[in-house]
Amino acid sequence: MPGSVEFHTGLADPLAYACRLVRKAYRQGFRVLVTAPAATLAALDRELWVFEEREFVPHQRARGAPAAEAIARTPVWLCEDAGLPLECRLLVNLGAPLPADPGAFERVIGLVSHAPDAAAAGRERWKRWKALGCEPVHRNAAAG
Repeated sequence: MPGSVEFHTGLADPLAYACRLVRKAYRQGFRVLVTAPAATLAALDRELWVFEEREFVPHQRARGAPAAEAIARTPVWLCEDAGLPLECRLLVNLGAPLPADPGAFERVIGLVSHAPDAAAAGRERWKRWKALGCEPVHRNAAAG
């Protein structure tokens, strides 16, 4: 199991929040895997290019198994599922299913919008983590 599972909820703009979170993790030297549905990944890919005028967070979309060289030089991966061997310690989930191998990550952060359908899906993911024996930590991003 991961060392920690967190849920950051009540997000008005999950993509902007994800950009800041991924940038922070990248600056701290983490290799990051971001999982989400394809449309969300496409939007996040665009946002990571433009969200901060003078900064760039090196990232790549994973569509199939990337070459070992690409894995070694890319610190942030955007992928629809967490099953690829990308050697990332941090998983940021923007609505994708739980990873098939939760133990592959040291830390998992689920980002949940304040939209009712996203909140309901987030609660289901929370329950699945609990069923796996994890004790997720809740962080209400809307509270500041």
